[in-house]
Amino acid sequence: MYDVLKGMRVVEGASFIAGPICCQHLLQLGADVIRFDMIGGGPDYSRWPVTATGASLYWEGLNKGKKSIAIDLSSERGRDLAVCIATAPGDDAGLFVTNYPVEGFLSHERLAARRSDMITVRVMGWADGRNGVDYTVNAVTGLPAMTGPTGLPQDQPVNHVLPAWDLITGSYAAFSLMAAERQRRLTGQGAEVRVPLSDVAATSLGHTGQIAEVVVGADRPRLGNDLFGALGRDFVTADGRRVMIVAITGKQWSSVVEALEIGAQVSAIEAELGVAFAHEGQRYHHRARLFELMQAAIARLSLADAAGVLEKAGVCWSVYRKLSETISEEPGFIRDNPVFAEQRHPAGFAYPTPGAAATFAGLGRAPAPRAPRLGEHTDEVLAEVLGLSTAEIARLHDDGIVAGPHS
Repeated sequence: MYDVLKGMRVVEGASFIAGPICCQHLLQLGADVIRFDMIGGGPDYSRWPVTATGASLYWEGLNKGKKSIAIDLSSERGRDLAVCIATAPGDDAGLFVTNYPVEGFLSHERLAARRSDMITVRVMGWADGRNGVDYTVNAVTGLPAMTGPTGLPQDQPVNHVLPAWDLITGSYAAFSLMAAERQRRLTGQGAEVRVPLSDVAATSLGHTGQIAEVVVGADRPRLGNDLFGALGRDFVTADGRRVMIVAITGKQWSSVVEALEIGAQVSAIEAELGVAFAHEGQRYHHRARLFELMQAAIARLSLADAAGVLEKAGVCWSVYRKLSETISEEPGFIRDNPVFAEQRHPAGFAYPTPGAAATFAGLGRAPAPRAPRLGEHTDEVLAEVLGLSTAEIARLHDDGIVAGPHS
């Protein structure tokens, strides 16, 4: 946690991953984030993974440090209250992140009618308003046909485990908000910024050459665990552990040859084929021959011995672990990583909690905060942001328009 965005107030009306992670990034750099939910929780309030009692660890992870207000968004008074919070005055306010539809009570037009310099960042499935989530957008990218064992039928997709498009879209939305906020400072003008998962996915494929690859060539086949376009794969040690070894650069390749002591065999293959494996493309084209050499060498070593020779030669490698193993055994990833702090959350468990992934050299890092209880900050937000009196807040509670902490 840093305070470089201290004073900035962002209001979040969003569910699932992209919108909440956008605001989580901003919060970790010092922004004050107010999240409003339905009384009793929105559609993501109970999403897995959950504890034995049903508390969502997912919700805790995405919303730590945010101020939580619970509102009856099905009522006109509740919806108007949400709009008032999003458009509340302040030079560093009027910043709203949502995945609600373009039209409706949280449309940019309605917000801008209350505050002319309003900035709305709207995460969407498709740019034309069609419904879509990470996994349905990924289905059209072609990536599920490239993922998985080589023996699978071409029409059998392999879905991904990590919601990559959600995470990337959330990050893109965060810096889009910062760009819009800078423009407002320069011009005084607000804006609606729409960030569809489909466009993030499509442009990402374009940035990495994959659209051009298909247009000028053909669809990429499944490669199993082989790295595309370079030398890399998993290998099995003598004691049955799997390690990933990658040689993208010439230096990385020479380190592999040195560590595994396969220089003579590599030279023989180069002479036989009339190629030079100093070139990345040649290593990839003839990877089957090189993998055979590498696997034979690794198979003679235990994991401990392999680690010694690979580290000594400066090879780019890693051992495959379950996350439970990584948490306890991989130094610097979670254990002994200053990005993480042990924090106890409302579900009743203490666990390593991440702060900002970036490190601002020379600035002190504060520990990551705990997640809020649903509605924990209802009264605080109503009083401090909207300036409501104790009596006015009490009436909203009595009328069921807002609710306090949800246990």
